[in-house]
Amino acid sequence: MFAGSCSAQHLCIIKQTNTNQQKTNKMKKIVIIAASIFAFASAANAQSASATATQSVSLSLTNAIAITFTGSGTSTGGAVTIPFATVADYTSGVASSAQQLKVQSNKNFTVTVNANAANFTYTGSTTPSPTMPVSGVLALEVTANGTGGTIASPFSSSSYSTLTSTAQNLITNATYGGNQTFSVQYNATPGFAYPAGTYATSVVYTATQL
Repeated sequence: MFAGSCSAQHLCIIKQTNTNQQKTNKMKKIVIIAASIFAFASAANAQSASATATQSVSLSLTNAIAITFTGSGTSTGGAVTIPFATVADYTSGVASSAQQLKVQSNKNFTVTVNANAANFTYTGSTTPSPTMPVSGVLALEVTANGTGGTIASPFSSSSYSTLTSTAQNLITNATYGGNQTFSVQYNATPGFAYPAGTYATSVVYTATQL
């Protein structure tokens, strides 16, 4: 009879036991949840820790400028040869090919030009050596100007002006930059007063920051 049924008292005891067991299980769940929350909070606090270090970086710039020939990539351009082969060459003069120069500057600048001497250097068989002046014989024209500056008088982009051994303004108030280019072309008119030979001079371009 005991195995098949249960008295009210037994039922009461069983219910009480089940209730206690449920409370125990609930308490265990609460403890587990609380422990999980605490662990999560501890992990979150550990992840939010930080430290900062600061360092000052300064750039020390100086004024810088360079002028180069784009053909050679250096401040020394390739030699320019102007041949005179016919009477028409002596009568009308002969022009060279265009020569491009580049200025790199972190300030606005001016470009001047001059021959390194008042007279050409002569190489040939005539003695005594003839004297050919640069002024009146060798002239220059600015064929392109990408500097942002102004071509200075007497030079222009439409006609030739003679070179001298005294520095003359070629381009004024040019704009700073890393690729400020301009091109020039020479024209020589020696006439018939000079014998055969090679007459040479160096043309100097100077870029100066403003």
